[in-house]
Amino acid sequence: MLRRSRRSTRDHRRSRVYARDKLKTVTEHHRVAVIGAGPIGLELAVALKQAGIEYVQLDASSIGATMVWYPLEMLFHSSADRLAIAGVPIQIPDQQKPKREEYLAYLRAVAQQFSLDVRLYERVIDARRLLDGTFELQTNKNAYQVDNVVVAIGAMHAPRLLGIPGEDLPHVSHYFHEPHAYFGTRVLVVGGRNSAVEAAIRCQRAGANVTVSYRGPEIDPSVKFWLLPEIRGMIRDGRVHFLPRTTPVEIRERSVVFDNGEEHPFDFVLLMTGYRQDPTLFEMLGVDLQGEARKPRYDESTMETNVRGVFIAGTAISGSPEERVRVIVEDCHVHVPRIVEALKGSAPIEG
Repeated sequence: MLRRSRRSTRDHRRSRVYARDKLKTVTEHHRVAVIGAGPIGLELAVALKQAGIEYVQLDASSIGATMVWYPLEMLFHSSADRLAIAGVPIQIPDQQKPKREEYLAYLRAVAQQFSLDVRLYERVIDARRLLDGTFELQTNKNAYQVDNVVVAIGAMHAPRLLGIPGEDLPHVSHYFHEPHAYFGTRVLVVGGRNSAVEAAIRCQRAGANVTVSYRGPEIDPSVKFWLLPEIRGMIRDGRVHFLPRTTPVEIRERSVVFDNGEEHPFDFVLLMTGYRQDPTLFEMLGVDLQGEARKPRYDESTMETNVRGVFIAGTAISGSPEERVRVIVEDCHVHVPRIVEALKGSAPIEG
């Protein structure tokens, strides 16, 4: 890794004023910018603080933003000990799997416990590498010049669209929040993995008439082990209607047309077809994106990308895989010490 001449922490925090688009913008100087405040972003912030490495942390939304749109009361696949960060145990009654609300409260508590200064609702809208090897970041609120950037933005930013007529109708959604709204209605759930199965089960329990359409011959066997036997039982007993090897080709006001030519009536459609990463930040920074999934290229020993000074952490490493998500939070704790050690080996760039 490139050795850099030292500069005092005070110099990192000095500011200058310059005009951009006829507006005065304060440019802050920091050694590291951590972009993202999910579990791994927060864990990295704690580690940087403990290592005495000066940083600033930004997030376009709230802490753990992706998890905010998870279904209410959703149970995580991983156990509490595997989801814990920064050496802080997750205290839940059974010490098994936390719910969405419990984990979000835990992340807030970690941020408070370590007095993390997370700049929330501050989206990076422009990023570029300067000739001196530093990086300029422009957000919707401020401007920064930093020596290193850590991208910890996750991998689920927008729904994976089917691209069919009617996908944008008001009774169609790519997110499932809670089942109450679907009581007494005919609901089509498209998909055969965790999100789709959870939506189907909970809507059926809440009194909806549920149909599941999936392109495969059966529900994906990788579904959470406590959900899989339940959905299979519901399908077997006729409580959930299953349309295997089908794909919607058009959504109408009160019905859906499938690729086999059949048309069935529905009041609501939940398209649980997966999510994709927004690669814009990687593209602005010049990171190589590889394969159909557009996975960022990085060195596993340091988590540094092909762009010197740009690191990646958390599930952001997965890009947008076509198949099911294979990289989860518990796989990513190891990224934190790798990045910290790499940053310890590089002194700040001289201003």
